[in-house]
Amino acid sequence: MKIEIDHKDFELMITHEQVKKRLRLIGIQLNVVYENRVPIFIGVLNGCFMFLADLMKQIHIASEVCFVKLASYEGENRRDEIIQLIGLNHDLKGREVIIVEDIVDTGNTLRRMLDLVKALEPASVAICTLLLKPDALAYQFEELAYVGFEIENQFVVGYGLDYNGLGRNLKDIYRAV
Repeated sequence: MKIEIDHKDFELMITHEQVKKRLRLIGIQLNVVYENRVPIFIGVLNGCFMFLADLMKQIHIASEVCFVKLASYEGENRRDEIIQLIGLNHDLKGREVIIVEDIVDTGNTLRRMLDLVKALEPASVAICTLLLKPDALAYQFEELAYVGFEIENQFVVGYGLDYNGLGRNLKDIYRAV
């Protein structure tokens, strides 16, 4: 199936059913690893909102959720600088932290996020991302523990990911053609 968003063509890549199955598995892993602990999930807005909302439905342990907003894109173009629009407002000292991202491509945004979190002295930091572009990574992340799908270095939209602000509401994930 093909769709058009803001004069750009996209084709179906990952269905919502595939996403839901993968989320159940990640949820099971997180419930086991963090049993008897109270992790704090930090969602990186805007893209993570659907992923984090659905992921939290699979989490059956005590936990907290908060959000940060970092900007690294304008349309399909990456910015040179990562801008922090909404910051952390929780004390993370000694806490188990799980950073939740929609997508990790170059890792520039994630690197900035890790610096912000680690400066607050958490007990541990793990990264959970729906999508990972291994061929685009400019950094290696030992904290990258939970990955929904590894994808090629293509521009994607849907399930929280946008193109010029559009397409976040799509339940499936599409790639640019």
